Amino acid sequence: MELQGKHIAILTENVYEDLELHYPRLRMLEAGATVHLLGAGDAVYHGKHGLPAEPDGQIDDARAEDYDAVIVPGGYSPDKMRAHPPFIEFVRQMAAQDKLVAFICHAGWVPASAGILKGRRVTSYATIKDDLVHAGAEWVDEEVVQDGKLISSRTPADLPAFCRAIIAALAD
Repeated sequence: MELQGKHIAILTENVYEDLELHYPRLRMLEAGATVHLLGAGDAVYHGKHGLPAEPDGQIDDARAEDYDAVIVPGGYSPDKMRAHPPFIEFVRQMAAQDKLVAFICHAGWVPASAGILKGRRVTSYATIKDDLVHAGAEWVDEEVVQDGKLISSRTPADLPAFCRAIIAALAD
């Protein structure tokens, strides 16, 4: 159980990419981590394909110092997260505290809005490449990219490599 004692936040909002939330959640739990889904309210959120995600807590109450990592799933939920400042501030604080920030697919919008991508090497779903480049990132087309405590991937097909990179980074 290589992540025993680690605490991971996974951000959630409606219309998340189902696999990009549930697959990392299950992998981190299997590795022994404590995982909390953090949402903007008490509602049960639903993915693009209908799977529910019930938050364990609210992002407004979350403190970066209580977590070792944050994972931001893609889909359309990152666009909704950008409209709720506590999501952005939480990611900004995680980066400021040198904690792991992982994102996949369209989730790159959240760290871009948090202003933590300048000079960093990242990947994402190809259609948001310009957004990440305009945020100051160097964008590359690879299944997983790790730049220090920043881990990014492109699509659900990259989830195995994405989760292996997160586990390896946290197990150190």
